[in-house]
Amino acid sequence: MRKVSIVVPAYNEAARLPSSLVPICEYVERRGARRWEVIVVDDGSTDRTVEVAEQGLVALGGRGRVLRHRSNRGKGAAVRTGMLAARGDLVLFTDADLSTPIEEIEKLERAVAAGAGIAIGSRAVDRRMVERRQPWARDMMGRLFNLVVRLCAVRGIKDTQCGFKLFTREAARMIFERTRIDGFGFDVEVLALAQWLGVPIAEVPVRWINNTDTRVRLAQGAKAFLDPLRVRLGILRGVYDRSGVEWSAVAANRAARKASKV
Repeated sequence: MRKVSIVVPAYNEAARLPSSLVPICEYVERRGARRWEVIVVDDGSTDRTVEVAEQGLVALGGRGRVLRHRSNRGKGAAVRTGMLAARGDLVLFTDADLSTPIEEIEKLERAVAAGAGIAIGSRAVDRRMVERRQPWARDMMGRLFNLVVRLCAVRGIKDTQCGFKLFTREAARMIFERTRIDGFGFDVEVLALAQWLGVPIAEVPVRWINNTDTRVRLAQGAKAFLDPLRVRLGILRGVYDRSGVEWSAVAANRAARKASKV
């Protein structure tokens, strides 16, 4: 059975982490903890995030880890650190507020088993699954941002920003070794690079419950509007290295390993 890593980026999340780590750890135990690991990446927090994370992962023993940035570098940097440190065959990153219940990973696992290199949770494929919506202004800004993303950087994806994404280990390394954006626009870069490198992406409708205590301010969201253009220009100008990347070879190796286990 495949090993799975769960990466949780956290910045000043001491108050919210317990309500997320408890269901994550309980879920991991139910599914067989020996093949799971949970990694919390502290992004230079100034509160008790590290202490709370360490306490929350005690039950997992060595399968729970806390990684630390000395200073606040941004969500994209925290996710990158966790994804590259993960040991699982599949690697999920999820927001610290757990707006998407951890059980929804099973839908993403099925998409990967069907051939996707990345399976991303989506609030836009079936909006009936959004149990608590964002305020109108945030929702409209999100839809406008996605339009910009589709025009500039990522084709055919309805929701690039849902913080619930599952990668094969090969796809995670292939992409996160190349990412450069440290802020909230990193999702766009990740998916644009995936398409550029030929990694298949499955967009999967998931349950989502808006957390009213969001840490993404409107000003931060507005700054992210430039990121799709930066990514597209970076690809066109050869900023990203494509050498040594053949997703077709990765897929062939995966298929061979799967066949050998039958």
